[in-house]
Amino acid sequence: MNLILLSGGSGKRLWPLSNEIRSKQFIKIFRNEDGVYESMLQRVYRQIRKVDADASVTIATSKSQVSAIHNQLGEEAGICVEPCRRDTFPAIALVTAYLTDVCGVSPEETAVVCPVDPYVGEEYFEALKELAKQAQKGEANLVLMGIEPAYPSEKYGYIIPEDAEDISGVSEFKEKPSQNAAKEYISRGALWNGGVFACKLKYVQEAAHKRIDFTDYYDLYKKYGTLEKISFDYAVVEKEKKIQVVRFKGQWKDLGTWNTLTEAMEESSVGNAILDKKCRNVHIINELDMPVLAMGMQDVVISASPDGILVSDKEQSSYIKPYVETMEQKVMFAEKSWGSFRVIDVEKGSLTIKVTLKAGHSMNYHSHMHRDEVWTVISGTGKTIVDGMQQNVKTGDVIAMSAGCRHTVIAESELKLIEVQLGEDISVHDKQKFELEL
Repeated sequence: MNLILLSGGSGKRLWPLSNEIRSKQFIKIFRNEDGVYESMLQRVYRQIRKVDADASVTIATSKSQVSAIHNQLGEEAGICVEPCRRDTFPAIALVTAYLTDVCGVSPEETAVVCPVDPYVGEEYFEALKELAKQAQKGEANLVLMGIEPAYPSEKYGYIIPEDAEDISGVSEFKEKPSQNAAKEYISRGALWNGGVFACKLKYVQEAAHKRIDFTDYYDLYKKYGTLEKISFDYAVVEKEKKIQVVRFKGQWKDLGTWNTLTEAMEESSVGNAILDKKCRNVHIINELDMPVLAMGMQDVVISASPDGILVSDKEQSSYIKPYVETMEQKVMFAEKSWGSFRVIDVEKGSLTIKVTLKAGHSMNYHSHMHRDEVWTVISGTGKTIVDGMQQNVKTGDVIAMSAGCRHTVIAESELKLIEVQLGEDISVHDKQKFELEL
């Protein structure tokens, strides 16, 4: 099975755990079979491998998410990188061109396209395999998965099938409706449109060539920034006449808000948190190194991270996005391919960061023109290279680097250090990368 996972999102609806770099699929709040916390991305990837160990999985994502994907899934994860965000039609056109032109997949093969972050059981991935088989038959150009609605929701588009069979033609599509309209659609047998479909790769390629003037993947990549922002539903699905929908009756949740996310949590708190016995339907997710205490509260979510603290009625938490959009704040936590960093103090003229490098990984060899840096190793062992000079480092060692010098650190074991940046003009843009010759 060729599976394309769409990984997008701006990270505003689940603030303060999500931000411009860390979208909801990277938040670790679910326990796996070993009791270790995992993210929605890790959970979905693990489920895919359990159901189909030989599945070819490609994640279509933006540049800003590549490091987090490698951090959570490893370097072997298949990724097609969008140069910039251009909605789902350009993204799907790019990844299908990538599969055929770069990976050598035959255009006659079928691919299943779905979001990376649904909360589902393993039966969902079994259904994806059946979706691919149905598309391979060629009875329709597009085969959609229609999710049996659990309630009349205003958050989803609706697919109205021609009949009540498990596999049906599609009568019409409806955009996100009012609640009353949703009730009427459901009475007509309507299904939620979860953005899941299967088709042959050549079908997407033909649709892409009708709207975009390009020759191959490399040409499309160069032109990507000029493409129209349009969804695959608007550009292709709603115009297709030869189309089928397959009903899915299993577990499926879109955890796009704090309200829906906490509904799927198996425990009332993650992190250092205490709830008294009078709390009802209260969830706490705490990433800070300090306790959070909730007393006598009902229907509330509390979330604390280096980016901020949220205390909200669960129903009202769905309306968080406009408030987050007014905030101007640097990213305080991010996962990178080499590890992670967390900002722990910001002052005029200085910035203090806790950096964690995974064993065997390193930072880029780089320099800064407008700031000095000091590293203090707090655990682990590794090696620093400063202007070409190598030095073994261990817990307690201090390394000072003046502005302009080239430097990197390589972790032998997991390496944690405190980085203090000193200067009047501290900026993420003040960084020049170099090739490292050992």
